[in-house]
Amino acid sequence: MAQATSAEALAQWNAAATIPLWSGAAPNGGFRPQTLPAGSPPVFLRNIEQPYLRVFRPARPNGRSLLSIPGGAYTFVSIANEGVDIAREMTARGYTVLVLVYRLPGEGWAGRADVPLQDAQRAVRLIRAHSGEYGCDPAKLYAVGFSAGGHLAASLATDFAQPVYPGADKADAQSARPRAVGLIYPVISHEPGVGHAESSLRLLGESPSADLVARRSPALHVTAETPPTFLVHAMDDPAVPVDNSFIMLRALRAAKRPVEAHFFEEGGHGFGLGPPDKPVRSWIELLANWIERQEAIAAKAA
Repeated sequence: MAQATSAEALAQWNAAATIPLWSGAAPNGGFRPQTLPAGSPPVFLRNIEQPYLRVFRPARPNGRSLLSIPGGAYTFVSIANEGVDIAREMTARGYTVLVLVYRLPGEGWAGRADVPLQDAQRAVRLIRAHSGEYGCDPAKLYAVGFSAGGHLAASLATDFAQPVYPGADKADAQSARPRAVGLIYPVISHEPGVGHAESSLRLLGESPSADLVARRSPALHVTAETPPTFLVHAMDDPAVPVDNSFIMLRALRAAKRPVEAHFFEEGGHGFGLGPPDKPVRSWIELLANWIERQEAIAAKAA
């Protein structure tokens, strides 16, 4: 399936239903709109005061939901290649896809390092609470994240139960743990030269304490409760070194958690579905097949 142009992506995005994450003001407060860079693409969302989900529904639902968390260095949310394109591919497979537009930590929020995780936890809980409306099984909820969104998906996988906001309503009684997660060229480390400097700066601020860095280093938080994980990275990634996925892979193996990893020679960074003439394009088929195996494992264990 071809990747959408920016105009096509915006049209599909605007046609999709919206679910606000918070009924009132989002937690933490302090939002300050930022001046947009000249020529900022309209598919790079910024100044997010009220986070939300966009819902893409399949013609033939398979009972599963997929939360897609786009990247953007915690500076913007890239809704085309890591939102609309993913939704088109996975709704064709029967998934109800919900794309998360989360708050950006550098836009004035108090307790900035917790803000994206607040939105990710809340998104999973809302999807579960309303899954019946979309013909989905609340247990069959998966998540996939890209780049900084991969960091957020990894944080969700490892810190789904970390208290980061007061309960808002009945939906917050739901678990925020996905059944399994896909981490696509994810930011994992904040170590200089290993992690992604802009993502770390936006999330943690200019001089974070060692405790804060550790709090938002998901590889340090892998436990026996971390869901099965699927990793994808290109060896030639110039922005987020492949070492980030190696770090997460080692942590998952040390904790004896189910993990599958695919490392491609070519692909660079931010490839979304990937160019059709490169092997990296196969990752989404590999992910879909891996989810089928997770379903079979869960059914056998039930």
